[in-house]
Amino acid sequence: MRRKGHFSMNQSPTLTDHLFTNQQLTAMLLPLMAEQLLITMMGMVNTFMVAHVGSYAISAVSLVDSINILVIQAFYALSTGGTIVCAQYLGQKKLGHAVHSAEQTLFIVTFISLVTAALCILFDRQILRLIFGTVEADVFNSARTYFFFSSLSYPFIALYDAGSSIFRAQKNTSFPMAMSVIANIANVIGNVVLVLILGQGVAGAAISTLAARALCAFLVLMRLAKPRENQPVHVSNYIRIRPHMPLIRRILHIGIPAGIENSMFQFGKLAIQSSVSTLGVTAMAAHAMASNFESFNGIAGVGVGIGLMTVTGHCLGAGRKDEAVYYVKKFCVAAEIAVAGSCILLFLLARPIVTLSGMETESMNIFLGLLTLITIVKPLIWVPSFIPAYALRAAGDVKYTMIISCLSMWLCRVSLCIFLIRGLGVGPVAVWIGMFSDWLIRGILFTKRYMSRKWLEFQVL
Repeated sequence: MRRKGHFSMNQSPTLTDHLFTNQQLTAMLLPLMAEQLLITMMGMVNTFMVAHVGSYAISAVSLVDSINILVIQAFYALSTGGTIVCAQYLGQKKLGHAVHSAEQTLFIVTFISLVTAALCILFDRQILRLIFGTVEADVFNSARTYFFFSSLSYPFIALYDAGSSIFRAQKNTSFPMAMSVIANIANVIGNVVLVLILGQGVAGAAISTLAARALCAFLVLMRLAKPRENQPVHVSNYIRIRPHMPLIRRILHIGIPAGIENSMFQFGKLAIQSSVSTLGVTAMAAHAMASNFESFNGIAGVGVGIGLMTVTGHCLGAGRKDEAVYYVKKFCVAAEIAVAGSCILLFLLARPIVTLSGMETESMNIFLGLLTLITIVKPLIWVPSFIPAYALRAAGDVKYTMIISCLSMWLCRVSLCIFLIRGLGVGPVAVWIGMFSDWLIRGILFTKRYMSRKWLEFQVL
């Protein structure tokens, strides 16, 4: 990544003519938060529905969802590269270049997602054995079923992510949120019919999710093809899209480091999951539910981070480094409020929700203990460990975020967790001890990077 001239340490956001009003930011962030919450709910709905089948079904869905998240995060990272390039072009008022970057983003994710889906279908057994080792037969067979239908949905996930990212680059967050609402409604209806009424178990949950994702991908692409007054970027003809290597390289220059970061993060979680699987079905089910709740109570903060990435891209594209610095601080405050509120709300709702899911008593008690710990610690250290990194990526400082995230994940979270479980015989709480140490280290380093202003020396375009 090329570097610009150094940003003056004396430069500060003293201007009153900010690029975004509070009303505009609110209109952007609220749909983003809602969308991320709704996306996470799809996995939670599947887990809750199959809980009636038994702990083995919960464990199977949890195992495969670990892989699904890995793949989804990789697709999202590729889309992120397109989002940043598109947002900066829009900040520069170069509409033609923004449209071209959107087309190339769709091309990249389509190609990669089709290859990924084919490999996962062809080598499903080997992938599951490699990652999770030997698990109980009922868990493994259910995992294979769920993995097959999940793999079929990967191209739809990729296209939805890419299309939604293009809308977000245009500051349109309401439409992706609406699509998430539709996806969740379709998924719930499908789960009720296939799992509860027809008794299709894990397969029913997977098929309903596949159908919901396919529907939303289709709707996003249809909307993106139609020019509108508040939609300057649209793709008029998908069939005519051809690869343009200079722009693809520019997108991948951001997307690949972000993809490596996200993938290594998820590989680390899979390594942790492999250790958790040695603790038995009861502990696995408790950990799976705790992980779902932890994802859920942090996802509003993730929505704030995604919004920050778009805002930072526009600020830097317009040459307003002062604004980029200002909005990082502003968005960190918003994220802290969102995370703390989500943690408290989910803690209060946890027992009735899990009771309704039919979760076994022993697993539920372990889960509630883990959630109590998460609720106390997460609001204290989560925001600085994640939110500033979104601004760094939008500025092109992707290698630093990749290196720090990967090292912190594997040296702190993964290593400590495996040592505590396999070496000292600590239960599922070991996962969260390792996670908290990871958050603390990366929070310190990302805050230091932000305050140094070195991230403002990079350029994307």
